[in-house]
Amino acid sequence: MRVFGLLFCFFCLSTWAFSQKGFSLPSPYTKDKIPFELVNNLVIIPVEINGTNLNFLLDTGVNSTLLFSYENLDSLKLNNAQPIKIKGLGTGGSVDAYRSNNNTFKVGRAIDNQHTIYMVLDQNINFSTRMGIPIHGILGFDFFRRFVVKTDYTAKRVTFYDPDAYRERRCRSCEHFELTFHANKPYVDAKVKSLSGVKELTLLIDSGSSDGLWIFEPADFITENPKNYFSDFLGLGLSGTIYGKRSKADNLELGSFELPQVTASFPEAAAIENLISYHKRDGSLGSEVLRRFTVIMDYRNRKMTLKKNRFFNDPFHYNMAGLIVQHEGLIPVKDLRYSRRNTMTMNEESRETTSLADLYNSPVVHFFLAPKFVVAEVRAGSPADLAGILKGDEVVSINGRSSYKYKLSDLVAMFSSKAGRTIHLEIQRNNTVLKKKFVLKEVL
Repeated sequence: MRVFGLLFCFFCLSTWAFSQKGFSLPSPYTKDKIPFELVNNLVIIPVEINGTNLNFLLDTGVNSTLLFSYENLDSLKLNNAQPIKIKGLGTGGSVDAYRSNNNTFKVGRAIDNQHTIYMVLDQNINFSTRMGIPIHGILGFDFFRRFVVKTDYTAKRVTFYDPDAYRERRCRSCEHFELTFHANKPYVDAKVKSLSGVKELTLLIDSGSSDGLWIFEPADFITENPKNYFSDFLGLGLSGTIYGKRSKADNLELGSFELPQVTASFPEAAAIENLISYHKRDGSLGSEVLRRFTVIMDYRNRKMTLKKNRFFNDPFHYNMAGLIVQHEGLIPVKDLRYSRRNTMTMNEESRETTSLADLYNSPVVHFFLAPKFVVAEVRAGSPADLAGILKGDEVVSINGRSSYKYKLSDLVAMFSSKAGRTIHLEIQRNNTVLKKKFVLKEVL
């Protein structure tokens, strides 16, 4: 489960301007830094809205702040809310939402006292279940337009600077890229090797997509003979599920940086019909590529700076299990725990300590609630599919270990780890526990 298509398109009114309205740092601070959690290549940062602490995806691909998963946010209050309709990726229609103005939004020391938030009312739009941690919303243009933002994927830290005080450091190994903007979203030109040669593409820089590349026109990249693609679930959007084809681009060139065998996805036309408002756009550059660099986004000067990091030479992998698991509610768990104490054994003749032993007291039973793991998607013809695993099966254990002891990101890494690896699952279906086994297989 390497990819989540967390891409959105809003029909909102917003203007390209760098006025003093919006986020700012209090005097005398000219920069701040915050840690982030990297989940499936996506940057999740702590924020505060009207005094409530939340987790938000930091996403260059959106032009407005989005809030969802609100059913668990009893303490959150939004100001001046008015009903609207919004639409995004997926084959469904528009969804109901509220536009709320004049909210206090904090990121580290930065604060915006007049922040506008779009709250989605559809409770089925909940990305937390696929991510394994609470994700309450998405923050994009409103933050990036006010600061120079450096994302360090190695240190898992975002540093943001007041543009007026920012001084660019000399960096011989860095490369700078000119950005173009449309509807407050940044685009960069790249070269991608296709079946007919090298093509120049204009790509949305989309840190909210955990894929490598999205390309809208597949004709020059996929072929039936020999077949170099497979059909798959690509992700979730505001307007529904996104399906399409997956393949690999032989080579991606970003300036002097070259990346071979980059994962490339080709979404169905119906799922992206709301996206192609910019006639020059050919696709998206996602965080499976971006995480291989330290990335500095300078919207004011329309510039992106890249410096390759220790992830640069990592190979690009697809989900070799063909299995996507998500959280679905909670289950009661009984756990036996033993308290341990140390005791010393002494030699009676020399009166010296000869050994140190552990003694275990009687076990104590602990009861707690743990996430329930459920199969969300099974790719047709995949190892998981051929092993008889079905959508809706509850995953009880993986490789002999209770499923709740894993993070979902651990499973993403496991299923994309190494061809030939054997995966043992215990699943529960109709109150019957079944044992399943499959071997990870390279798709392309």
